[in-house]
Amino acid sequence: MSRPPAPPPGLLIVDKPAGMTSHDVVAKARRFLGTRKIGHAGTLDPMATGVLVLGVERATKLLGHLALDRKTYLATITLGAATTTDDAEGDVLTEADASEITDGAIAAGIAGLTGELQQVPSAVSAVKIDGKRAYARVRDGEEVDLPPRPVTVHRFDLLATHRADGRIALDVMVDCSSGTYVRALARDLGAALGVGGHLTQLRRTTVGPFTLAAARTLEAVDAEPGLSLNLSEAVAAAFPRRDADAAEARAVRHGQRLPAAGIDGTYGVFGPDGEVLALAEDRGGVAKPVVVLLPA
Repeated sequence: MSRPPAPPPGLLIVDKPAGMTSHDVVAKARRFLGTRKIGHAGTLDPMATGVLVLGVERATKLLGHLALDRKTYLATITLGAATTTDDAEGDVLTEADASEITDGAIAAGIAGLTGELQQVPSAVSAVKIDGKRAYARVRDGEEVDLPPRPVTVHRFDLLATHRADGRIALDVMVDCSSGTYVRALARDLGAALGVGGHLTQLRRTTVGPFTLAAARTLEAVDAEPGLSLNLSEAVAAAFPRRDADAAEARAVRHGQRLPAAGIDGTYGVFGPDGEVLALAEDRGGVAKPVVVLLPA
């Protein structure tokens, strides 16, 4: 029995379901699309849902170059309890009656966690300590003390407040830099208000230029295997564009340099037919290919 043909290169934007790791999603996508050449950009915790960017075939070469440095989440933060994992999957460490916390105090706490911050990641994060993931060290019974690191919370908007049984559930929207832990925002907001806090729901709605509008469920991919964006569409969505003539296109496909384009950072080079040829960067008056996506 012959193997089915490999899928075309491109990006699959998955609407990740709850209860699966990002690696689980990749494994299913490999099976549905019939290829081993799939990787993911960034991760989502098992409890989280929403946008997960997968590179398929040659598009795996894009993943390290995509500017996915801004992400948006819809989340629910519960005040009145702190947990070992800073989310609902951990054991409760402390509980307190949050019913006396005023709306004004909540607003002030959120304002204090907006802007440029020094954030201590969650102890059960994927941050590496001497080559080993923090969550693996916690699982092995080690004490983990992570140093703070700079993050930016561009927006931290309160959408709704629900009060019941001595706890407060806050529906929020967070627009933040890559590397920001929304779990840590929940923890720090609860700590600032003196009652503890943890994350109870998390849905990622955007990663860089990619949104839920382009995302497909795993059920949809299983029923109708295919991409969200082909390689040319993916590069056009994520990078500035440079259009090359036929002679320049031939040069790029052979890995040769072109005159500088005057574009900051990495950009896509497209041939006369509109197909993407390479990612390139201007360096010292010339455009140097970073990744040739359509070699000669």
